Amino acid sequence: MSEVNVKVRDMKSHMRKLEHLMGASALIQWDMRVGAPRKAMADRGEMLAFLTGEIYKLQTSDKMKEFIDALIDSKELNAIEKSMVENAKKNYDLTKKVPEDRAVAYAQVVSNSEAAWEEAKDKNDFESFKPHLKKVIDFQKELVEHYGYEGNKYNTMLDIYEPGITVEKLDKIFSDLRDSIVELLNKIKNSSVKIDDSFFKKNFTTKEQEEFSLFVLDKMGFDFEAGRLDESVHPFTTNFGNKDVRITTKYLKNEFRSALFSTIHEGGHAIYEQDIPDELKGTGLASGASMGIHESQSRFYENIIGRSRAFWQFFFPEAKKTFSQFENVDFEEFYKAINVIQPSLIRTEADELTYSLHVIIRYELEKALINNEVTVEELPKAWNEKYKEYLGVEAETYSEGVMQDTHWASGLFGYFPSYALGNLYGAQFLNKMLKDMPNMYDEIAKGNLKEIHNWLKDNIHKHGAVYKPAELIKMVTGEELTAKYFVEYLNNKYSEIYNL
Repeated sequence: MSEVNVKVRDMKSHMRKLEHLMGASALIQWDMRVGAPRKAMADRGEMLAFLTGEIYKLQTSDKMKEFIDALIDSKELNAIEKSMVENAKKNYDLTKKVPEDRAVAYAQVVSNSEAAWEEAKDKNDFESFKPHLKKVIDFQKELVEHYGYEGNKYNTMLDIYEPGITVEKLDKIFSDLRDSIVELLNKIKNSSVKIDDSFFKKNFTTKEQEEFSLFVLDKMGFDFEAGRLDESVHPFTTNFGNKDVRITTKYLKNEFRSALFSTIHEGGHAIYEQDIPDELKGTGLASGASMGIHESQSRFYENIIGRSRAFWQFFFPEAKKTFSQFENVDFEEFYKAINVIQPSLIRTEADELTYSLHVIIRYELEKALINNEVTVEELPKAWNEKYKEYLGVEAETYSEGVMQDTHWASGLFGYFPSYALGNLYGAQFLNKMLKDMPNMYDEIAKGNLKEIHNWLKDNIHKHGAVYKPAELIKMVTGEELTAKYFVEYLNNKYSEIYNL
């Protein structure tokens, strides 16, 4: 075994220890949001802070620097090993820039903030949450200064979740996307087609919803021997390797679509993680290429598949077996109601067309917060003004307004744009998929989602984080990321539904 091979082997062993610590940290976070009693939160926060310190030590150890220095310029590495070392160097450099005591303190602040958000949202109490949010945002600004930045300060946040994306690029992409959505939305508002979705707002028991959600997850290809479905305040996916991927949803008794589409969405995330090959363990690459690529999978399953005519040609008869509420509903009524366009307050409940506007609002507010253009005190007003301007709606409570998402409480600044980018990636993947599988929708109508799963696995999932998102989209589709396929998809679909 060559000296380089020995170094690679030893580095993977070191990285595996890191993965174990991160998995333990993620398991504690899952427990805090799913099952832990409220009085346990302080102790759980201490555990997370301790593990953050241990992760920091491993990431910035002399041993890690030795591995990176020895391998970074090696010509003997394969593509996976090269990416492993480059990724480790990026994480090492970023982590090393933050003093250990500040990294540990930040973990404690986020843990306290998440617990405070959950209680404050339940009570519609922004005042009690405000000091926690302010601490998180102040820490975000401090981290930017530690990390350094080029151009807009927010670029540093973006690069964490979507390597290579910048404010300059996003402003252009989102501006074009916003204009296209608003133009189509105005056409729909003037359409003579009026869609009744009242049958989705009857009383649906949690047991019935869970039963149907599990049925759909199984058809999607979710591996229940390597995952589970639970309930939480805000749906999410977490994993501790590819053999334990957990998703949550939230059941609403008077809204059929909420839990189902949250489950499909999180199922898309989970299948991605379950499909990542064992060979990537110990490389730091056993995860999605980026949050934008990750969201392309979840939103592809949720919307492009889950809201398609073909999907419901198979699943609507099955839904009728479970839900007596649909006894007198015909297929066309149901399909149109699944796809009704109705500007609303809640991002996770938003229709497929207006969803991206929710994301763009958050993107603009995050930029403003990081660049000291908006304060925490001004945030609720700024939020409502943007919702009024972009969607024509205004929140009456903090819980359905500025406190509706957990992301800011969790310090996930720079994450939100991933959702809208996911829509663009997903539509571009669809364009290529239809060329490779022209009969794709015919198979979906038969309840066969295996071919879709296999295509995604072979083209996207198996690569984990070996390739950067810009490299992956070019490799899979032959083109750089563009909004045109998503805009075409929306126009084609909704022109038919609304007779435009």
